[in-house]
Amino acid sequence: MTPSCPLAASDASPRTICKHPCPRRRATSRSGRARAHRPAATHGRGKRVWARMRSRILAGLGLACAMTPLAAQHRAITDSDLFAFRWVASPQISPDGRQAAYVLVTVNAKHDGYDTSVWLVATDAATPPRRLTSGPTDDAPRWSPDGRVLAFLRPKDGVSQLFLLPLAGGEAQQLTALPKRASPAAWSPDGKTIAFVSATTPEELAKKGQRDEPKSDVRIITRAVFRGDDAGYFDPGEHPHIWTVPAALSGDRPTPARQVTAGPFEETAPQWSRDGARLYFVSDRVAEPYYYPPDDNVYSVPSGGGALDTVVDINGPVFGPALAPDGRGVAFRGWINPPAARSYNQSDLFVSRGGRVTNLTADYDFDIGGAVLGDQAPPRSGEGSSPLIWTADGRSVIVTTTEHGRSNLVRFDAEIGAHQPLTTGDHAVLAYTATPDARTFALTIGDPTHLPDLYALDAATQRLVALTHVNDSLFAKLDLAKPEDFWYPSFDGKRVEAWILKPVGFTPGKKYPLILDIHGGPHIAYGDIFVHEFQWMAAKGYVVLYPNPRGSTTYGQDFGNIIQYRYPGDDYKDLMVAVDYLVRRGYVDSTRLGVTGGSGGGLLTDWAVTQTHRFAAATPLMFILGEEDYRTPPTQGGEAMFRALKYLHRPTVMVRFPGESHELSRSGKPVHRVERLQHILNWFDKYLQGKPMPLYDQR
Repeated sequence: MTPSCPLAASDASPRTICKHPCPRRRATSRSGRARAHRPAATHGRGKRVWARMRSRILAGLGLACAMTPLAAQHRAITDSDLFAFRWVASPQISPDGRQAAYVLVTVNAKHDGYDTSVWLVATDAATPPRRLTSGPTDDAPRWSPDGRVLAFLRPKDGVSQLFLLPLAGGEAQQLTALPKRASPAAWSPDGKTIAFVSATTPEELAKKGQRDEPKSDVRIITRAVFRGDDAGYFDPGEHPHIWTVPAALSGDRPTPARQVTAGPFEETAPQWSRDGARLYFVSDRVAEPYYYPPDDNVYSVPSGGGALDTVVDINGPVFGPALAPDGRGVAFRGWINPPAARSYNQSDLFVSRGGRVTNLTADYDFDIGGAVLGDQAPPRSGEGSSPLIWTADGRSVIVTTTEHGRSNLVRFDAEIGAHQPLTTGDHAVLAYTATPDARTFALTIGDPTHLPDLYALDAATQRLVALTHVNDSLFAKLDLAKPEDFWYPSFDGKRVEAWILKPVGFTPGKKYPLILDIHGGPHIAYGDIFVHEFQWMAAKGYVVLYPNPRGSTTYGQDFGNIIQYRYPGDDYKDLMVAVDYLVRRGYVDSTRLGVTGGSGGGLLTDWAVTQTHRFAAATPLMFILGEEDYRTPPTQGGEAMFRALKYLHRPTVMVRFPGESHELSRSGKPVHRVERLQHILNWFDKYLQGKPMPLYDQR
């Protein structure tokens, strides 16, 4: 992530790798005052803006801009307010629909990490939430079928293990004790067994408790994909497999687990057949998938181990399969690989029955799954999940979809694909679960002026009930900017969507400096979700412009893939037309324009300052780099551009964050996330507002 002098700043290496979902549209939410966001199921109010901030580049042009005094009872948001943010994650509805468990994420006392604990709340909101576990690193609660026990993950000796918590009372009991981490629990239908995934090997189990023999720290790499962001270097001999363990509350001693699958391939997402006789899972059983188009399949295996059966095999990947109530069908997300490789493949919703696979969304040209992301996803408990939910009669499948940056639950007919929304509004549904009959949902929803909270949804009436208000006390004090959504014709007539945040205390007739903030991906998108970075820019007196240029998701397959072999290119033109549009409105000072972007947006920022001089002097550049970013490694972007600018005697600064990955802006150490924001705004203040910043002077 990087800010840059007068013209540009960029985060991490300005590189485009990977794809992410995106948001869209205009927002009409209020400025976070006393109460929490209440999205309406049929006509939502709040909106939410989203941006995925990875490596980034900032460019600015500068002069001074004064902030309008705020009303006495409210104040503008600050960078350090992040330390007080609270995040709701992993919503889990009880089997009877009367309660919901969730994970609460908070910043720890040292501001260098996050604490997580499991909480419980009644879905009628009649009583306040209560804490179930002490934390500080408890996660992934899962209900037993009878609703009497919660399984969850807790580290033991540095390794995540499964624990069981009886809700009638008593302490949590450790269930597994494997050398390598366990995944979240998948309960068998009778509640007697739990399936999970672990990379533990029989050899490691045999050596458990013995002293480790010294090993060489030299890595021998033979595979094209040898490391991952936040994951580090891969061990080619490590393969996560399915295990089972009796779900017995047997006291203080862990229960021996049994390995179900083995071999040189990985298995993920285990789930039980309705009768508990088999386990279903997803696997790509190719020795080195790097050389081939994605092709994950669904398999099943007897719950006691044995030969595998292929359940779903299409020419393409399968994500999140869900068994139909009668056990004869499987719903899943994925796509059919095209004859020629594409930069972006939009997921569809499929149902497989009797060997016949039907694409239910062939005529629905939007993203299947929650695709609105921001810089405020729960830092330790994931960004969200979009499971496929079958209705009890097997006639419909419910899933989140994302249209133009708005994410909502939609019900699809399992035969013909006819669809109708269960929630609507300018917001983002981040994660959810449903009761076995699909009548009641627990879900997290947020919008541009509210961090996500937990809600209960009655699927029949579409009534939403707010169950948590975890940030109300903070947000009641804040004056937040409300996004304005607009569409504009680009240079070739293609319609593009963008959002504007005006400075807090905006005064008509006054001219303000502008920051164009470009999303990464490039196959992701902005939308109706809270973005702390944007809000702080607006609080500091800037107009913030964040468009979804061509290449963004949530606008259809063609719009997303149109930049293949043309990146950067016409997407850059889309961005410049958006800037022109705002300048013509009259409240933007055309001599004080700044540009910044993260990851792929950093690359576009680099490109912009080589194509135009409109952004200040178009030479000063700040690079913000995570030193452990394996997605856009610093050497492949930020460092090279920095050295080139130094060679040309241009003003440039590189800010490096030790131990941080590509996720610095969203799940990095809280103190680093705040310092990152400070550097970005310092850079723009220096070059767009003329403020002295000796920190960046030549040393």
